[in-house]
Order: sequence, then C-alpha cells, then structure tokens
Amino acid sequence: MKTNRIMLVTGLVALAVGFTAGRLIFGGPSGKTGEEKVAVQEETGLYTTWTCSMHPQIRQSEPGDCPICGMELIPLDEADHEETDPAAIHLSETAIQLGNVRTASVEKTEAFKTVRLYGMIDTDERLVYTQPAHIPGRIEKLMVSFTGEYVRKGQLLARVYAPDLVTAQQELFEAENVKDTQPGLLAAAIEKLRSWKIPESLIEQTLRSGKPQREFDIPADRSGFVMERRVKEGDYVGRGQAMYTLADLSRVWVLFDVYEQDLIWIHPGNLVNFTVQSMPGESFQGKISYVDPVIDPKTRVARARAVVINDGLKLKPGMFVTGRVDARLEEKSGLISVPVSAVMWTGKRSLVYVRTGSANGARFAMREVVLGPMLDDRYIIESGLQEGEEVAVSGTFSIDAAAQLSGKPSMMLHPEAKTMEVPQSFRRQITSAAQVYFDVKNALVNDLPGDARQAAGKLAGLLGEVGTEQMEPAARRSWMEIYENLSGAARLLAATDEIGEQRRHFNMLSEYILEMTERFGLETDTVYRLYCPMAFDNTGAYWLSESDEVLNPYFGEIMLRCGEVKETYFRDIPVPEKEHEPEAQPATGHNH
Repeated sequence: MKTNRIMLVTGLVALAVGFTAGRLIFGGPSGKTGEEKVAVQEETGLYTTWTCSMHPQIRQSEPGDCPICGMELIPLDEADHEETDPAAIHLSETAIQLGNVRTASVEKTEAFKTVRLYGMIDTDERLVYTQPAHIPGRIEKLMVSFTGEYVRKGQLLARVYAPDLVTAQQELFEAENVKDTQPGLLAAAIEKLRSWKIPESLIEQTLRSGKPQREFDIPADRSGFVMERRVKEGDYVGRGQAMYTLADLSRVWVLFDVYEQDLIWIHPGNLVNFTVQSMPGESFQGKISYVDPVIDPKTRVARARAVVINDGLKLKPGMFVTGRVDARLEEKSGLISVPVSAVMWTGKRSLVYVRTGSANGARFAMREVVLGPMLDDRYIIESGLQEGEEVAVSGTFSIDAAAQLSGKPSMMLHPEAKTMEVPQSFRRQITSAAQVYFDVKNALVNDLPGDARQAAGKLAGLLGEVGTEQMEPAARRSWMEIYENLSGAARLLAATDEIGEQRRHFNMLSEYILEMTERFGLETDTVYRLYCPMAFDNTGAYWLSESDEVLNPYFGEIMLRCGEVKETYFRDIPVPEKEHEPEAQPATGHNH
C-alpha cells in the first residue's frame, strides 16, 4: 500500500513537471479558460479574435464554429493576437533560450569564395618532343640508354649502320667525277644526304676523303629529360621512327580536378596557390590558363590547368598538390546571403525560419527560398528573402518541432504547393475576371437570368483579354487549359435565358474558377469555397464566393441558405496540393 502511494505521488510530480515544462517551451496559454476570457472581455469591453484550434488560419471577430471542420472557435491569446501570419509559430523568451535559438540578419555580400582543389603535376604537352631516327639502319650503339637521363640539344644519342647511306655516298662520289659535264647530278646527290639530316661538314669531309662512311651519329634535336626509350641496340629503325620521348621540365602543368558545383568559380585567369606534400611550408603560385569544356563521365570532374615555371626543377610530374583559389563572381554583386546553418532541406525545397517581432518572445514563419552558389560559410539567396530580415541560424529544429506540434507548416507538415508563381499583372487580370464571376453568381442567387447572361458574356470577353507575357511555360500551359474550359462555360451560360440551364453551366464555370483560384491565387484578401450537398438531385456542387455568408446560386430564393463554407483562400498563402478531392458530406455547420 505504501509502495502504491509513493508511485502515485511520483507520477503526479512528473505530470506537474511535464505540464510546467510544456508551458515554458511553447509559450503556454494565459491560464484563463474560454469562458473566463469572454467574461473578461465583457467586463473590459475589449473583444479579441476567434480562431480554430485545428485550423489556426481561421480568424473571426466573434464566436462561432470553424467553417472548415465545424469545431467551436476559441479566443486567441494576447501573444497570438499579434500574429499577422497564420502560418507563424510563437515562441516565448523561455522557449527561445531553452531551444538555443539564435538569429542573424540577411546581409548584402560580395560573391567571394575560397575553393579547395586537388590535382597533380604533369608535363607541359607543348614541351614534349619525340626524337626520330632520320637515318634508316641498324643501331650499333646507344649513347643514352635509360629513362630519366637529361640530354642536351646536339648530344649524341645513337650510332647507326646505314647501308642506304653507303649507297648514297657512292652516288655522291660518281656525281663529283662528272660535275663538270653534269653539275645537276652532284647537287641532287648532296640534297639526298641533306634530307637525311647529314650535316654539311660531314658531307664535305666525305667528299675530301673519297671514302664512304658506314656508321652515322644521331644527335638530339632538343634538350630535355628522357621520358621514354623506344629502341635498343641491334634494332633496325626506319626513317622517321620514334626513338625517344623527351620533355622539357623547365615549365610544367598543374592539373586540378574541379567538381561540378565549383565550376562556376573557376575561370582562366584565376590565381591559384598550391603546396606539395614533399615540400612542407613551401608554396607555389600559378595562373589558371584553361578549363575543360566537358565533364569526365566517370569521375564527374573537369580539369583546370595552371602553367608554372619550374625553377630548380622542384616540381616533378606525378606529384600530388593541394590548391586554393580565392574566387569571385564578377557578374554577381550586391547579393544577399544567409549563414549555411539557417537553411533546411525537405526534398527539393530549401527552407528558412524568418523571425518577426512580438511583445513576448518572437514569431517564426517558415519560408521557401531559392539558393544561389554557396560561399565559404553562407548561401547566396536568389529569391525569398529581403535584406534586413532576421532568420534563425541556431535551434531551427526546435522551432520546427514547435511548429509541427502547433499544426503550423513545418518540415513534416509542408505539402507541395499547388499555387504557381505568376506575374502580378496576370493575377490582377484574373482577379478582375473573378469579380465578374461574382456578378454571375449574385444574379443567380437573386433569380435574375437576364443579369446572369449579361455578366457571363462580359466574363467571356474579359477572359480573352488576359495576357500571358512573362509567364513560365508550365504556368502558361496550365492557364491555357483552364482558360479553354472557363471561356467555354461562360459562353454557354451567356447563350441561354433559361435559369436551370444557366445553373448547370454555372456549375462547370465554378469548377474552373475554383481551379484558377487555387492554381494562381487572387489579389483579394479572402475568398471562400462553398458547397451545397443538395444541388442537382443531391449530387452536390461547389462555388466561389467573396463572402462567407451562404447565399446559394443553385437554388436561389427556394433554398437560399442551403450550403456551408468548405475552404478559405487567403491572399499570398499558397494552396497545398491535395492528393484527392474527398466526397463532401454535410457537416454541423451546414445550413438549410
């Protein structure tokens, strides 16, 4: 018994602690019940705004039922009453401290970034030379026999036995003997030897000696290091056959791997500072001279090349290097940015929490942003924020958890928006069309088929004047599909005076007016989607209204109050994409 009593006391204490902590973290109610608040309002003469606990976007100036779910409305707390954004979450000062919430201002910034690059030293392809054999024959001796040896221009590389040259020398001697009568033969014989790059001095020496030379030397045409030896002693070589690959290493390439996200920063002309592991503490500098125009499909990188003078031959091909480029985007100046920690991701969207002032604590509203390039520790913001706004940079997940528990938009409760981005000029035009639609609706409410016909004709003409300039292709295609159905329904309604026919066409007209409203939004603070379950032999029908007062256009005076508000559309608040349109059933707020 004593044990049970101890457990009971312990449970009550834990419950009290949890309740107190919850009130501290989420700002807690003021402690007054709804009836107490009403009593205080009656005593003081001050009346508050009423909202729905399940649909906080609902705001009314008097008690009643929620037009969406039918629940009884409750008065807002004083802190909540300050709220202008129904999607914002209020946090008390205590909650801000417990959640370690910190904010930073959206600032103008220059597009600077330090890009880290990794690569390796390579030979300059323009200083690589293939040494050929100018004389056909058999290699009797190789003077340069290993890779890596340095040779100078004119240095002896190999000695070749060349039977063809022996024959050519015999022809030279014969031409020398008949040069007085046939001087052209001597010139041809000398030119033949020159074509094999036999030096003039050797030709003259051969003529003086009168004896053919059987072995000939092959000198180096250029200076450089032997990168590859392609022949050995005893090999037969043809005229022009490659013997060595030589490379001048006085100037080298540094090839850096550049990932796709960094390509926007790397351009010819960028200075790059780099180090090599074998020479700690020593830094080298070069200039980017070339960036690959394609991405390697296997490594997903492009190569950036820097040309570097290799003083002292310290830089050796194959060395790994680590580089740093202090880059700037010249075409992007005066941009705004936020710290990296401010941005959260949900699928394709990038989100931030924007802070607004409050008498007690602060309000945070989730906002979608379009990110530009990433700087060192900040993101450039292409759209979605303005300079001077405050965003949360720490404790963002605490804010998101509070928003989720309050039924506000959050990372977990943030459905894809159905509303599309369109120019404001386009939205003003379709708002004018919606106003004429309301004229059609009101004419049917008042059983005036003539007025309904006239307004429908005006609506058809107005829809044809809506411009689609500067609209994105996807938005334009969506509008054209809606426009064809809208204008068709308006013309059919304008073509008849029979009010029953008009109401059938009005049903189709309303379907696409509602689609237009959800897809593009209107320049009106609030409009309402209403539903009558008894229209058209109890199949039901919707309509759009500028007021939440139920005035039924499908029955007119017969059942004027039949219907209910199903949804409220707010200006500048996107409509979420619905997975399916549920069957509308009469609710407690339904009128007859």
